[in-house]
Amino acid sequence: MAVPKKKTSKSQRDMRRAHDALSAPGISICPQCKEPKQPHRVCGSCGTYKGKTIVGTEE
Repeated sequence: MAVPKKKTSKSQRDMRRAHDALSAPGISICPQCKEPKQPHRVCGSCGTYKGKTIVGTEE
């Protein structure tokens, strides 16, 4: 089994972890109902995508 010869410093460990942070998902505005939604997805409040009704919603 491989064993490291030297202790990894805190600086080297943190530089390696610099790319592991999570980013917030993108938000766009629905042109029909003006509610926030994720881009390229059906609107959760009105059920439209690219101007067409895809999912019927209960009102």
